[in-house]
Amino acid sequence: MPNDADFAGLHVASLESRRADDMRRLIERHGGVSHVSPSMREVPIEPNRAAIDFAYRVMTGEISTVIFMTGVGFRFLMRSLDKHVNTQRFLDSLSDITTICRGPKPVAALREAGVKPTHKIGEPNTWREILRYIDENNVPVANQEIGLQEYGISNASLVAGLEARGASVRPVRVYGWDFPEQTDPLRENIQAIADGQRDLLLLTSAHQIVNMMRMAEQMGITDQLRTGLRTTAIASIGPTTSQMLTECDLHADIEPSHPKMGHLVVETAKRSAQLVAAKKRLKETDEKIQQSISFATESPATADKHPSHDSLFLKACRGEPTERTPIWLMRQAGRYMSEYREVRAKQSFLELCANPALCSEVMCTAVDRLGVDAAIIFSDLLPLLQPLGFDLEFVAGDGPVIHNPIRSDADLTRLKRLDDPQSLGFVYETVRQTRADLPEGIPLIGFAGSPFTLASYAIEGGGSKVYTNTKKLMYESCSQSSGGAWAELMSTLSEAITVYLNHQIAAGAQCVQLFDSWAGCLSPIEYSEFVLPWMNQIIAGIAPGVPVINFATGNPELLPLLRGDSRTVVGVDWRVPLATAWDRIGRDKSVQGNLDPAVLLADPEVIRDRAAAVLDSVAGRNGHIFNLGHGVFKETPVENAIALVETVKGLSAR
Repeated sequence: MPNDADFAGLHVASLESRRADDMRRLIERHGGVSHVSPSMREVPIEPNRAAIDFAYRVMTGEISTVIFMTGVGFRFLMRSLDKHVNTQRFLDSLSDITTICRGPKPVAALREAGVKPTHKIGEPNTWREILRYIDENNVPVANQEIGLQEYGISNASLVAGLEARGASVRPVRVYGWDFPEQTDPLRENIQAIADGQRDLLLLTSAHQIVNMMRMAEQMGITDQLRTGLRTTAIASIGPTTSQMLTECDLHADIEPSHPKMGHLVVETAKRSAQLVAAKKRLKETDEKIQQSISFATESPATADKHPSHDSLFLKACRGEPTERTPIWLMRQAGRYMSEYREVRAKQSFLELCANPALCSEVMCTAVDRLGVDAAIIFSDLLPLLQPLGFDLEFVAGDGPVIHNPIRSDADLTRLKRLDDPQSLGFVYETVRQTRADLPEGIPLIGFAGSPFTLASYAIEGGGSKVYTNTKKLMYESCSQSSGGAWAELMSTLSEAITVYLNHQIAAGAQCVQLFDSWAGCLSPIEYSEFVLPWMNQIIAGIAPGVPVINFATGNPELLPLLRGDSRTVVGVDWRVPLATAWDRIGRDKSVQGNLDPAVLLADPEVIRDRAAAVLDSVAGRNGHIFNLGHGVFKETPVENAIALVETVKGLSAR
């Protein structure tokens, strides 16, 4: 056994069924105390009239394309058809039409039956990759009858994506997932997870998650299980399983390099100490975050439904129909406005941020002059770093500078927790003052920097183009069992951000936005490993029911990772067409964006045409908030910003 792949006596839960014995041996071989409880068994649907009807539609040419989601599903389909249809004729018909296989297992199953698939979706093979493959390879689906062999539960996102491309979808279920015949071991394991008695949970399929949550519901401990899972390190075998976790408002802490059981166990064992240490830190911060949630939800500022609840902006955040598309602009109070420049000329930027009355004045002036549908507090991302021990200065010509950056474990000695949230009281007073000065029907947005962007400033000492020091510290954490300086910094920042945003909500914000200005330097793999767990922690810790806009710029490949929880709105920058971005994110989410801010430097006719193109690309969808793909440029004529707002209002009226 490799020395670095050692669970070191940690309690490891697994819900594996078919290979339960293999899983048990692997966990114990790598030093873990195994708790393996089968969670499901495959149950064929018999007799399956829908499958028989499906086969006849294929053989008569009514269905022109079939998507096979699983190998075992294809085999169950053939079993369902035996004795009811001519199976050889069915297989010959499959050979004559387009067949799409989700990954290698259905490919192997079809080939065993003598059918060569037309298309194979590579890894990761979630529903998003299926739709992307169809788009990129021009697979004809518009005006086609598409057969979809499902597996246990319906994939509403895939069906919706196919229908959005003009297909008529004919799903066929060929088997379901039931509980094992003996459920006592599963119940005991779920109760132990809920009680915090398991250090890690290994998951090898999406259906294990479904049955775990179903059983918890039967046991009446759903909330208790969710609490236990927050402080249990969760290892997912691959993207499909991780997607199901996300849909259940949970998240994976680790995915192996290859979606195989052996890789899952070994790679989780190697990082088990680091993962569990991070969860212990999370447990220590939970009480503080819960206190901030209580503070936010019990505050008189948010105790009753605010008059802006039914505003266009908040309805769009919730995905509800609106009579037109709401619009606001990032950096809508800024240097492009003469009123702002007059105020700014009399004090430094930090002095302005610390003056709630002036902050309210510049924002309310912008809202009134532009005619936008929402306001965002006037502040900055970086003042949050000051009570955490960072020496922040805004230097003329150079922008923000951190004079004592963190570059190593030794530098952590000066890192502080946000033990006194009121050290940022000037921000909360800005919220209260702005909320009081705004018309009641205009929602107010609070905000904070995301932990990666704040960490980058704290490590680099300012802005950067290559983030050398940040990525160095990030990757050094891979070889440290506790996660090293990276984990400690991200943990401290995430706790502070959560408490900070909840205090803004308590002061009167109806929505909050997380800005990740530098996330574009990360690959999806880097973001998933080094950032996503902390983002999920923050979003989960924000007061329930308050919309959260998650905005990361620079890399459209990160979009599917920004979905957050059920109330999260995903902000989109200008580097990808909005309709394409929305498909990647999932049409069940609301989105914000995404006109290139440079368009506002052009003539009004160009502004109108480009705004119309964005609106037309997503026409008919609920949940769109019009915004720029980033902040307003300082060179923007204010008349052009006004023209944009008026254009969107006029063109989007329904």
